[in-house]
Amino acid sequence: MGDHDGSHERNRVNYRRTKSVTRAEEIIEYEYKQRRSQPDKPCHRPQDSLFTWSSGFNNFTGLVNWGFLLLTMGGFRLLLENFIKYGIRIDPMQWYIVLTGRNEGEGFPSLILILYTLVPVLICLLVEKGLSVEIVAEGFGMFVHVINIIVLILIPMVIIHIRGHSFSLIGAIFVCFVYSILFMKLWSYVQVNMWCRHESTSPKSTKSRKRTQSISIAQLQKESAQKNGTDAVDGTKETHKQEKLVQYPQNLRLTDLLYFLLAPTLCYELNFPRTSRIRKRFLLKRILEVVIGVNVVMALFQQWMIPSVRNSLTPFSNMDLANATVRLLKLAIPNHLVWLCFFYLAFHSFMNLLGELLQFADRNFYCDWWNANSIDTFWRTWNMPVHRWCVRHLYIPVVDMGFGRTAASITVFFISAFFHEYLVSVPLRMFKVWAFMGMMAQIPLSWISNYAKVRFGPRWGNTIVWSSLIIGQPLAIMMYYHDYVVTHFNDVLVETNEI
Repeated sequence: MGDHDGSHERNRVNYRRTKSVTRAEEIIEYEYKQRRSQPDKPCHRPQDSLFTWSSGFNNFTGLVNWGFLLLTMGGFRLLLENFIKYGIRIDPMQWYIVLTGRNEGEGFPSLILILYTLVPVLICLLVEKGLSVEIVAEGFGMFVHVINIIVLILIPMVIIHIRGHSFSLIGAIFVCFVYSILFMKLWSYVQVNMWCRHESTSPKSTKSRKRTQSISIAQLQKESAQKNGTDAVDGTKETHKQEKLVQYPQNLRLTDLLYFLLAPTLCYELNFPRTSRIRKRFLLKRILEVVIGVNVVMALFQQWMIPSVRNSLTPFSNMDLANATVRLLKLAIPNHLVWLCFFYLAFHSFMNLLGELLQFADRNFYCDWWNANSIDTFWRTWNMPVHRWCVRHLYIPVVDMGFGRTAASITVFFISAFFHEYLVSVPLRMFKVWAFMGMMAQIPLSWISNYAKVRFGPRWGNTIVWSSLIIGQPLAIMMYYHDYVVTHFNDVLVETNEI
């Protein structure tokens, strides 16, 4: 009996403790009704402040509009300040000279290197044909493939280093970009054909193929028509689609390989999803976006970024931390604006343009990276062609080899860091490690963002992602510009005017 009374007393104490909590949702409903029945006409009710997380309020549209308006006014002020300081620097004729390579040396070496890419492509196709008919041994063929793609990626490094004075900067960047894409595409082409070759020669696949062929397509269509009452014409169309599927080694044709090389993807398939037609209105919109977008990016770069980068040279060289920080923050806004324009131009306008021309149906070139609440989520969503290639041809094969997921992730970041450095150091003809270290630093930064997401909420993780994008890129640009001037133009390292 005493135990029962003690238990009842403890429950009453706990009940009182619960009532003492001041959060509005924990106030007992009947007490609220009692208050409403009083003659003093109460106007207060239990509720939290709107900025309290527990209030459940989430409509901050007005504050978003305020922030956007304030950001627009600040950007306009900086743009007006730039025009007053430097005047109109926009010169479309200079864009034409830079983009067409008219300032390159004799013979247009960039164009020659682009045309040379047909050689490793043909070598890859010939070796694959030899492997398919067993003229070339498997081990020797894979050895030739490895040498072919390694030489492919080394050619720009050697040629641009030896004859760098003959290349324009844009031409060298374009060459390295094309060779990097071709490296990944040929890697995928070789690996996918190897999978198909092993599948076609394995006894297990032969049995499974025979078992599948024991039920004819006509029988399946007949059963389906009997169950669902489908039209015989639809069945004929489905049969036609099935017969059109390309099987290995029927895919080993030059036209098939050239289509893959031009398609907006890095992952090879024997049968890509295709659209039924080319939408002319959609194509025209993308063409206009590309034309206008290129002009906007070039104008922002010439008018805003170049002066900011040049003015960062002296404080950065003198290790003046305060002034270097000011230059970094001034460069962050135009750099980030150019980066956003480039993202839309490349991943939406140009890739959709290319996909529409080639009737390539998979247009998932990016996901909602702007909502990424961790660094690794950002790298999985902002560039889907590269992400798919890394998962399909690096991450999964490394895991299948018996390594852990952490080792596979580090391998992916290492290869990505190499190509980031490759695309910067080779065209500039100076081999630094800033881009490489910046990419490898994404690994610990990913852990930090994940911790912030778990400990403080997703918004803090998203803030870290945006901070790394806004601050990290201009810092890398300032470091490379400083090293480039010191390496190639040390005699012109002079004091510049303050903005």
